[in-house]
Amino acid sequence: MADHNTELLENEWIVYQTRLHWVLFLGPLMLIIVGGLSFPAKGLSALVLAGIGIAWGVISYMKFNYSYIRVTDKRVLIRVGFLVRRPYSISLSDISYVDFYQPSLGSMLNFGKITIIHGTKFKSVFRMVSSPGELVTAVRGLLSVTPKDE
Repeated sequence: MADHNTELLENEWIVYQTRLHWVLFLGPLMLIIVGGLSFPAKGLSALVLAGIGIAWGVISYMKFNYSYIRVTDKRVLIRVGFLVRRPYSISLSDISYVDFYQPSLGSMLNFGKITIIHGTKFKSVFRMVSSPGELVTAVRGLLSVTPKDE
């Protein structure tokens, strides 16, 4: 993960950071395995399936490496995606709700979905986040000491 401290404001510091979870690679890996195992019986169609899995894996790798989630003492900074990058900068004073959801596999492997409601009606959802409970705990801890804008 590259250093993105240039995005920080003056006198702002990172309190917590995480990234997307490695589970992003399970889908592409399954396509590659199924394509490889079915190659003797299916031939070209199995090779195409494995090729799609490899392309998906490369895109997932780039997404994994170019995405980050940071909590600073003033805001939540999130950049997800690779081909279509979506940067978010959400002021802590603007956040009215933050929570996470972990499916069964997510609980075992420690990944999940983060939901942040900010502004008067904006809802941002981020999937495949590593350690979502720790992230939400860090944000909630800062929210309890951050004054809301009047």
